Amino acid sequence: MGNRLLASLSQADVLRLQPMFKVVSLRQGQVLNEPGDEIDTVYFPHSGMISLLVVMHDGTAVETATAGNEGVVGAMAGLGLRTTMTRAAVQTPLVASQIAATHLRRAVHASSALRDLIVRYNEELLGQVQITAACNATHPLQTRLARWILQTKDRTEGEVIPLTQELIAEMLAVRRSSVSEIAGKLQAAGLIRYSRGSIEIINRKALEESACECYETIKKLAEASLR
Repeated sequence: MGNRLLASLSQADVLRLQPMFKVVSLRQGQVLNEPGDEIDTVYFPHSGMISLLVVMHDGTAVETATAGNEGVVGAMAGLGLRTTMTRAAVQTPLVASQIAATHLRRAVHASSALRDLIVRYNEELLGQVQITAACNATHPLQTRLARWILQTKDRTEGEVIPLTQELIAEMLAVRRSSVSEIAGKLQAAGLIRYSRGSIEIINRKALEESACECYETIKKLAEASLR
């Protein structure tokens, strides 16, 4: 797929960054950062998805934002932010360009366009956090699950999305039994094919109609940050 943020940069900025990048493949469930960690590596996903989660004192974690090939994780380190407030976890198998935070800071110092891109994306990420909070508080689980499946598929290569009940339940802050029940309803309606550890979208148009408004809102936010 390639990272769309990087693709939006000028050739000069791409040439500045390219020697410092390393393309990596990361497994599902891998934790990249915990709250309070110093950000030493920045990830620009090509395919797959990273979830950003707020972790409570009792260990409960709730997803507040996601990043795929339209985004980046840890980029504020390029502007001097040294620690993270969230857990960053690989949601689906990930291919990404990674760069040391120290190298990104040097590149940002040399390029105002790169600095502006990071600021724009951070504003989009903040908007996504706010929308997700409102979504979790006000929308029924079925519309939220449909939104989340679509967001994940948009960032994932292949027709089948590798997702377990446990993972979905944690991301949406609900019980596994609730995920199983709602996923079963979506499957019975012919929108998805759901089996242990995987989801396949069968009728995307109907699934989009079933999703809450937040799917389109977050998608438009991401597109705006790429202009």
